[in-house]
Amino acid sequence: MLIRINIMAIIPITVYGDKILRQKAQSVKAVSDELIGKIRNMFDTMRNAKGIGLAANQVGFRESLFLVDLQGIEGYEKFKPLVLINPEIILHSDEVSVMEEGCLSLPSIRVDVERAEKIKVRFINTDEKEEEIEADDLLARVILHEYDHLIGKMIPDRVAEDVKKQLSKELSNIMNREIEIDYPITKG
Repeated sequence: MLIRINIMAIIPITVYGDKILRQKAQSVKAVSDELIGKIRNMFDTMRNAKGIGLAANQVGFRESLFLVDLQGIEGYEKFKPLVLINPEIILHSDEVSVMEEGCLSLPSIRVDVERAEKIKVRFINTDEKEEEIEADDLLARVILHEYDHLIGKMIPDRVAEDVKKQLSKELSNIMNREIEIDYPITKG
């Protein structure tokens, strides 16, 4: 009889200033047992930090993949967590919305970001099957936010220059690890 022990693994989260956050993710060639293990650890890490999305480079991995789990959000209790491997945004609406966003790699920063209201994304799932989903509202926003990570973009790249200037002190504090946070981050 095989007994499986599920050990929770929390990985330190990369933060603003860490080089990997500005590098383009590498395409996944195959879904291996090692990759599935990384994905499990990413879910543990994201949930520990009370996040709703996490890209691989936010935990130091180079693979082109991210997770989305909205179950903790009112109205999304029945949401099935998603793993999007090699995602590609194939359509986005001209209609946009502005909403306050935060990011696990930008602890303590919350700022309004404009994004497409509706999108369609193509990706590979963990069974190596291609899928396409249409998303709107919060799901579209989280997918676009996490996709940005895979192409080396972050919230400060999506805001006006005056807003970025207002954030400069906080961004510097994050880079220098001069922040109080309740989840582990990289040493820098």
